Amino acid sequence: MKDRIIRIIRFIGLGFLEPLIRLCYKEEPRKNTIAFFKKAVFPVVTIMLFILVWQGAASYLYNIETERRVEKALADQGEQAAIDMRACIASGDVSCQPNTLPSPQQVYSAYLSLWQDHLNISDKKAAFSQKVSATNAQREAQGLSLIEYTGRPSFLDQIGTSIKTVFAGFLLAVLIAIPMGIIMGLSSTLRTALNWLIQIFRPVSPVVWLLLVFMIVKTLIVNPDMDKSFVISFISVAFCAMWATLVNTSMGVATVDKDFINVAKVLRLSIGQNIFKVILPASFPLIFTGMRITLSVAWMVLIAIELLAQSPGLGSFVWEEFQNGANDSNAKIIVAMFVIGGIGFLLDRIMVVLQQFMSFNKAEVA
Repeated sequence: MKDRIIRIIRFIGLGFLEPLIRLCYKEEPRKNTIAFFKKAVFPVVTIMLFILVWQGAASYLYNIETERRVEKALADQGEQAAIDMRACIASGDVSCQPNTLPSPQQVYSAYLSLWQDHLNISDKKAAFSQKVSATNAQREAQGLSLIEYTGRPSFLDQIGTSIKTVFAGFLLAVLIAIPMGIIMGLSSTLRTALNWLIQIFRPVSPVVWLLLVFMIVKTLIVNPDMDKSFVISFISVAFCAMWATLVNTSMGVATVDKDFINVAKVLRLSIGQNIFKVILPASFPLIFTGMRITLSVAWMVLIAIELLAQSPGLGSFVWEEFQNGANDSNAKIIVAMFVIGGIGFLLDRIMVVLQQFMSFNKAEVA
């Protein structure tokens, strides 16, 4: 039972709990206690230290900005204005608060505000759906388009849009890169001929890809009902992120053990059988590593692409809060930063678990 639990927590990426499981079974208490402190307790301590440093930096910058505002009021309007400014800042009035690095408490308050805003918008959507339900039923029966809620999206809605965009871009990147990588890996001549294309296009900025995709999409898609910003965003993400999978697939296919290729020739396998039964299984580790890098790159470039394409995702949210300049805008941007980092971490863990799962299945079959 113990070994099964340990295999499961290792499989899902929670290996730091292994010493705790072993302690529960009274296995080498001293050794596993030390291991648990190293793997679990120390990271918690570093998180607390990070929060303390963050709080200290926020307080320091807050004091600097406070003194700067007081000195400016003193220089422009006199001593009484400086006294009034200091009193206003001390009172917590949002009209005169320094707009600098938010403290952890302010970021947490911004998170609660965003969550409450999501609940309010969800209530509005539910009320709207109930209000137009009868009308939409009639329009559906007549084959007409349904009336949809057109209010602003909540923070969680924007997260959903970004996740949908990155997965669409990742899927397109994989569908382009893996077949192209297989073809290049099978032919050294083609690999040499196309190497210049990869080396030139791989470092191109997401902004440039976005502009190129925009030129093409606006010409090909003329349907006003289609969400062009979403199409532009996920295609741009795919073109930015596909290169790691392309290169790794090509390298994996090109470096397949020659003995495998010779066995395939002896068995007279067709091209399709050779690819799916010999080449792909042998090059799977490199291909999957490329896919993992592609997904990470796709998530990183997505924010900038959404910002420029005006897609209603996290990139748009960050830009709108930056432009807004409200007292809690900086705190909301920090919330978005943690959400972006957390989702990126989860996406990477999902790919690791999938790789372990598929490798486990391959081992079972073997």
